[in-house]
Amino acid sequence: MEEVSNGGMLYHEVQESKLCAVHCVNTVLQGPFFSEFDLAAVASDLDHTERQMMVQGSGDFVPEESHNVSLDGDFSIQVLQKVLEVWDLQIIPLDSPAAEPAQIDPELRNAFICHLQNHWFCIRKVNGEWYNFDSLKPAPDHLSKFYLSAYLDSLKGFGWSIFLVSGKFPKECPISSSEASSGYGQWLLPEDAERITKSCNAAQRTGSRSGQTQWQSVPYRQYEEQGMLLDEEDEDLKAAIAASLLDAAPAVSTKPDTLENENKDNSQANA
Repeated sequence: MEEVSNGGMLYHEVQESKLCAVHCVNTVLQGPFFSEFDLAAVASDLDHTERQMMVQGSGDFVPEESHNVSLDGDFSIQVLQKVLEVWDLQIIPLDSPAAEPAQIDPELRNAFICHLQNHWFCIRKVNGEWYNFDSLKPAPDHLSKFYLSAYLDSLKGFGWSIFLVSGKFPKECPISSSEASSGYGQWLLPEDAERITKSCNAAQRTGSRSGQTQWQSVPYRQYEEQGMLLDEEDEDLKAAIAASLLDAAPAVSTKPDTLENENKDNSQANA
């Protein structure tokens, strides 16, 4: 029998700004392990390394914009990989040969990360049961072992990229609530999560009968409307991320600047 972790409770984060990558990582780990600033620092390090490689490889002008984080908080798969490597976890594309056993028997694994456009979420097995920890949902949504495979197939059919998370997952969250990296998380008993989900589903059905649009009825509809739901962006977050990205910029000197200075010196000598 699988050992019960975190007292049998589920850790879930509800969407804040466009920080779904942060929520995804923390629900994979089942605890508030990382903040948006932690991921921004990793993105900055990756950007710095990539710029250095581009300078050494080609000598062409290297743009300053980040390829690993946008100003509104969307992070690349490389950032998620680096963050989870801290816990010796690996991210493997589900359609790769290395993940073939997970394609056949996904219920024997522990976690999957799903990505479409600019949204991330995880599907995680906790205490022997599978849950959808999508941050756009008010609570974790229970998935039966038999439905898991069909759900993953439906996501792939709608164009989602799916990654297997492999390795030894932390059994307990060592961070107390007062030390939590973010204020988006909540600990829920499975029965509380089920009650919240049923209540929200009932409200959606009521809204549908009264003529209102019922969203979240297909795996991708909620993400088409995500931009409308999150239009009010967190300006403090954008400023903080922008500042972290600037830290890497002075470290890179590009060859075009050197050539320009040499041309100026030659012109002055000829004059």
